[in-house]
Amino acid sequence: MAILKFTDRTKNKSAHAAKDMSSLLNPYSIEVTPKTAAKISDFSRLLPPGTRVYIAHITGTSIQDMVATAKRLRRDGFAVMPHFPARSIPDIATLGSWIELYRNEADVTEALLLGGGETRPVGTIESSIHLLESGLFDRHGFKRLHVAGHPEGSRDIDPDGTTSNVDSALKWKTDFSRMTDAEMAIVTQFGFEPGVITTWAERIAESGVSLPIHVGIAGPAKLQTLIKFAISCGVGPSLKVLQKRALDVTRLLMPYEPTEMVNALTAYVENNPASLISQLHLFPLGGIEPAARWVGDNTVTQPQTATGTS
Repeated sequence: MAILKFTDRTKNKSAHAAKDMSSLLNPYSIEVTPKTAAKISDFSRLLPPGTRVYIAHITGTSIQDMVATAKRLRRDGFAVMPHFPARSIPDIATLGSWIELYRNEADVTEALLLGGGETRPVGTIESSIHLLESGLFDRHGFKRLHVAGHPEGSRDIDPDGTTSNVDSALKWKTDFSRMTDAEMAIVTQFGFEPGVITTWAERIAESGVSLPIHVGIAGPAKLQTLIKFAISCGVGPSLKVLQKRALDVTRLLMPYEPTEMVNALTAYVENNPASLISQLHLFPLGGIEPAARWVGDNTVTQPQTATGTS
């Protein structure tokens, strides 16, 4: 698929465009941190009831701050999915204590299991597979477990530039999903090239992966902000798309919106109904409020259930 051009902000959005994107954005999920969530006085005015809110566990964030944010969001009627970064958790005992805090204080029954931002493990837990193998999430009644997907590969996991390790890990997790009572899905890093994502989705499906895919997209933001995050997250083809845009001086200062990205993915799913791609996960890199407003402007929003969908 050819690289698609980004859509500049426009004041007039057609009802047809809004309807086209509703299938992947109803429902959608969004990501916050305790710090960004604290800036929002009332999430209920921004997000549909029952929206799944991921809470990113950034290095240096205390578990107390994470649980407090989860408790607030659960109290306000949202499905809450905190990150469990494997390489930042020292041992199984700590993992168990975190799970108990989330369950007992915030009634959390969902989790995103991932390697995390640490280059090296701080203790004995090295990967999301180790988290799943612990059996603690099943033991504590978690109803939904998501894992990370890497459409553009991951140098942290495959230093040789291949996708060998990430591919085998997804196959293992697919097998694990058949043994757990929890619903499982894949959530991807944000990207800017839909063709890379759809090709990856087809490839992993052919290899035997059957987990639904929630595609990560970046919310409205300045180009400089997107480039900074793309570099830090190691997204390759997407970074090239952003750099190409940066060379166009007339577009350099224009805010990015994911309209064409979402339209392309929506059209793909409509033409490929058996695709693993099932919904979108929003990274509000330019702020939670602009991201939520963009979704509201581009969809006919329906109330979401607290348990969400795959």
